[in-house]
Amino acid sequence: MKVLGSGRSNGAISILHALGTGRGCSVGIQLETQVQIVNQSNEVNDDRHGLLASVEYCWREQGLPIPDEFGWNVESTVPIGQGLKSSSALSCAALRALNSCAWTGLSNSEIADLSAKSQLMSKCAITGSMDDNWASLEPGWKLVDPSLGASDSIIIQGEMDDRLSVLVCLRGERSREISPTKFLEQNQIFERSLASIMSGSALDSLSSNGMAVSAATGDHEALRISNLCIASGAIASGISGSGPAIAVVCFEDDTESISEIIDEMGYSTIQTRFASNASPLEEAS
Repeated sequence: MKVLGSGRSNGAISILHALGTGRGCSVGIQLETQVQIVNQSNEVNDDRHGLLASVEYCWREQGLPIPDEFGWNVESTVPIGQGLKSSSALSCAALRALNSCAWTGLSNSEIADLSAKSQLMSKCAITGSMDDNWASLEPGWKLVDPSLGASDSIIIQGEMDDRLSVLVCLRGERSREISPTKFLEQNQIFERSLASIMSGSALDSLSSNGMAVSAATGDHEALRISNLCIASGAIASGISGSGPAIAVVCFEDDTESISEIIDEMGYSTIQTRFASNASPLEEAS
């Protein structure tokens, strides 16, 4: 197969769930999805929502050039269905691949908008995941208003220390029902998380958001694990997305001991870091 274009993007973890306050914030981590456009049809596994078909539809709807015959090739280290923004990573990488293939020169904000449309169409996101899209495309965190277009959505933004370790506690795929009403019932905690990030305390926001999401989903085990990790030296810990994965941020020296604690509870971990400017977030032209 001949490669016609390629694109990459990152998975991410939540700082503030958009269902809680109508504002969302995520930050990229160094787990990656790579998508290639190839010159013949190719079966793609694990595209459970038909997201790639939605990406193609939204691309064509914009009147953008696309090969008459092509296929997708996908490689990813982002776990699926666990709150680690695999849908944003896939759609953004696919759109970057089309951008590369067609030489259309779309900006990150234009790709984020198309990603949001694609995710809403395929029903793998409730809000369009604008905060997750930005986190997949660029390093650092952005607090966004998902009701606005990408270029107007950013309220404030900041950076993360890429020397910190990020431990992702994996607990299988999501089984709990996500109820927007339950999220609104935890508004007071989500507002606390929003206040933290408005003051620039993104890691405090991550932990508060984790408390609120755990309460909204009835996932008391996630809160117990997060509290234990913080008591054992973690800087921040909380459920990511709507779960069930838990993001634990710690100093590198504490990584091994915290990983052992999680292992003793019967869960596996992925050790990574925050995405940085040195991460391969954009495909070279």
